[in-house]
Amino acid sequence: MKIISYNVNGIRAAITKGFLEWLQSADPDVICLQEIKATEDQIPIAEIEKAGYPYQYYFSAQKKGYSGVAILSKTKPNNIVFGAGIDHMDFEGRILRADFDGFSVMSLYLPSGTNIDRLDHKFMFMDDFQNYINTLKIEIPNLIICGDYNICHQAIDIHDPIRNAKISGFLPEERTWLDGFMKSGFIDSFRHFNKEPHHYSWWSYRAGARGNNKGWRIDYHLVSEPLMGRVTRALILPEAKHSDHCPILIEIA
Repeated sequence: MKIISYNVNGIRAAITKGFLEWLQSADPDVICLQEIKATEDQIPIAEIEKAGYPYQYYFSAQKKGYSGVAILSKTKPNNIVFGAGIDHMDFEGRILRADFDGFSVMSLYLPSGTNIDRLDHKFMFMDDFQNYINTLKIEIPNLIICGDYNICHQAIDIHDPIRNAKISGFLPEERTWLDGFMKSGFIDSFRHFNKEPHHYSWWSYRAGARGNNKGWRIDYHLVSEPLMGRVTRALILPEAKHSDHCPILIEIA
């Protein structure tokens, strides 16, 4: 089974840039989207179904044109869970889970820390998310948490670790949290297969960052340890350019 995660930075904008044609070509069994920036009534459901995804689940933010996550699937999940039951997370539409036979997939959009208020919110989210997952993985040990974490884990995951050391997304406290989250029972599937530098999933729109590959790797498929043995490969797909992010992919047997 092929599972893709993609922060589309607005699903409607991505569709105008050829997202649906790319989706048919990439042909994942499941795709998790983040930052859809739309409500379900604003999304071309029928066109997405024609592209091969009859099962579509959207969890939008209460604020219009902001945040939101989705899961599109070729096969019907056994169960869908919207949100975490935690108001400050669910108000912004940041967590959506689909349960399939033998494993579950979560689409996560962790907040960015663009200013001091949002940074405080981000740390609160991170702490509450860790507690939520600690409980959830007891019930669902085979879990893939894919999405935009808005954190680079290590220096290898960012083009300029020295100049960005005091920027949200690469703060020591954020990196420590992500490191601890992984050590609580999750594996960075991409790094499991690829130890090389210069692989990124997000680039600023400024100063030709993407063309010069001055990026950040902030999108992950974190796979619970009991499931990792079934993962056969993990890739970043930088050739897809419908967003300031690019898709990431894993395959499981």
